[in-house]
Amino acid sequence: MLKVSELNVAYGLAKVLHDVSVEFQAGQMVFIMGRNGAGKTTFLKTIMGLLRPLSGTIVYEGVDITKASPEELYRKGFRYVAQDKRVFSDLTVRENIEIAAYGCREPLDAALETATAVYPRLKDFFNVKAGQLSGGQRQILLVGQALVGHPKLLLIDEPTQGLASVVIGEIVRILSKLRGNVTGIIVEQNVALMKQLADTVYVMKEGRVSRQINEKSQIASLLSSSEV
Repeated sequence: MLKVSELNVAYGLAKVLHDVSVEFQAGQMVFIMGRNGAGKTTFLKTIMGLLRPLSGTIVYEGVDITKASPEELYRKGFRYVAQDKRVFSDLTVRENIEIAAYGCREPLDAALETATAVYPRLKDFFNVKAGQLSGGQRQILLVGQALVGHPKLLLIDEPTQGLASVVIGEIVRILSKLRGNVTGIIVEQNVALMKQLADTVYVMKEGRVSRQINEKSQIASLLSSSEV
């Protein structure tokens, strides 16, 4: 589905990604982990077209999208959920979803149904200003927005960072419902979550992929790994 080959990315003179090559299969949940500064967020942003690589290629369904804009990729079904949990604070939850519907030309009723399908309780907050939501509720709203328009690829950066364990449980349930229906590339540090959901785990270290793990039984070993 998505093939990244020899990707090199820099911020000015500071090179962040070094010859990163990975492949993602349709319907998989793939997790990327590593220490702060390993290049995880840079990797997601480059796939989404928010950063331009120095070299390398990104091929999606056989088409080179290395130079595609975020808008073009959005139309292709790419969605990016950043780690800052930023919503339109002065707008209601319903209005936040309406913006997502407008962006992909989805009828509002269909968008509201899609956004709440994986977390029906979101309906209880339709008339609440998004800025009044907790961090966990904002995260759920952002994932719900990302599902509007029937995406093919979800890029989610640190979905459980700073959240209480009960909310992390809700995030796990939401992602579980998406398995097989959408391809997920998720930056995460929660090993327990990955043990439940991951088809593949990539470990990044200093801008490179240092390990690829496809067996759930091996994920626990990451807890004691010097690479994480």
